Amino acid sequence: MNSLENPSFNNVEAFCRTYESSSFTAAARALGVTPQSASRAVARLEAHLGVTLFRRTTRALKPTEDGRAYYRSCRQAIEVLRTSALTLSAARTSTSGHVRVSVPTTYGHHILLPAMVEFRRRFPEITVELHVSNRTIDFVADGYDCAIRMGEPPDSALIARKLGDFSVGVFASPSYLAHAGTPKHPNQLANHSCIGFLMPRTGRLLPWVFSSAPQQLEPHCKYLVSDDVLATVPLATAGLGLIQLYHYTVAEQLASGELVEVLAPFAGRTRKFSILYQRDARASRALKAFVEFALAHTSSRRPKRSKRVGRSG
Repeated sequence: MNSLENPSFNNVEAFCRTYESSSFTAAARALGVTPQSASRAVARLEAHLGVTLFRRTTRALKPTEDGRAYYRSCRQAIEVLRTSALTLSAARTSTSGHVRVSVPTTYGHHILLPAMVEFRRRFPEITVELHVSNRTIDFVADGYDCAIRMGEPPDSALIARKLGDFSVGVFASPSYLAHAGTPKHPNQLANHSCIGFLMPRTGRLLPWVFSSAPQQLEPHCKYLVSDDVLATVPLATAGLGLIQLYHYTVAEQLASGELVEVLAPFAGRTRKFSILYQRDARASRALKAFVEFALAHTSSRRPKRSKRVGRSG
């Protein structure tokens, strides 16, 4: 391609600015150059094309017929370039892809899943595969991109970013308390029917925690639930015993009166939830978008603790 077929873009830009403003001075100001530089750029373009683009006088600068025709062609070309640039920019900045997420049942059903409507609004091109379970996973073998978990991560090779601290309480149905009485102190749980949860990773009973002594204990449980801790809720509402869960998981039951909180003076302890993912600098834009959304959005949507509590004495 010879020079006549490939005029400098800077010269074309100077011509368009001059055409639009009818002034080398105004064109130069827009381009950040001197009026002499703008004039020389147009002159070089005229030399390239072998035509006169402007008729110059000491008082006016007017385009010729060739100048007007060339400007129309230039504007069309510039619009094509601008559209192409916007398309490439949108492709580069839009976030798409697939994210595979493992989330426990409590956090999933009550916090993450309701927030997914907002996630889809923000990132319509991201496909999210949600595995709602308390089962222990292997990131590599199971092919997960991230996981939301309670407590500290067992693998130090994972990045753990805190989502929030969530308060727990002890709850029972009014019918249970009517025939078994209301405990006044955690030490009295030994005389009650408790419903416990077996942790998936260890198979051990999840300890109950309190804000004051005893700060932790393993109650004698007549009923044990594994895999899904939310299964303890219908057992408690049926009057089979006491449960300890996050306040947000039983907010509806507290509001309806199906459950009441006991041992309220000893409540206040929290458990931490974090989002975990591998230390990989090549993490996809989709994964990064999901992690940042979870940090900014789901933690801010934590349900407020219900004010409805049962009498503890």
